[in-house]
Amino acid sequence: MIDGLVGGRLYGEAQIRTGQNGKRFVTCKVRATTNDGDTIFVNVIAFDDEVQTALLALSDADSVALSGALTPKVWTDKNGLIKPAVDMVAHKVLVGYRGES
Repeated sequence: MIDGLVGGRLYGEAQIRTGQNGKRFVTCKVRATTNDGDTIFVNVIAFDDEVQTALLALSDADSVALSGALTPKVWTDKNGLIKPAVDMVAHKVLVGYRGES
């Protein structure tokens, strides 16, 4: 397991799901940019109630930073190219909320 911090933008909307044990969790994707300008997708799952609430409050393309356990992966796109990806079990979230006056 790798502990890490990932910053990027939410890709789509966070989704509520229910496990076989009846417990709720939230999944989402975060699009992060690497140092060389490439994009990497982070597949996020959150079991913590506070993290779930924060992710569900976000909209597509909102900025987010997450810390948690990372697992590197690869996937194949429709052109047959192998691309990197990361799975994350999110433990903490940092989001920028708009203030209302």
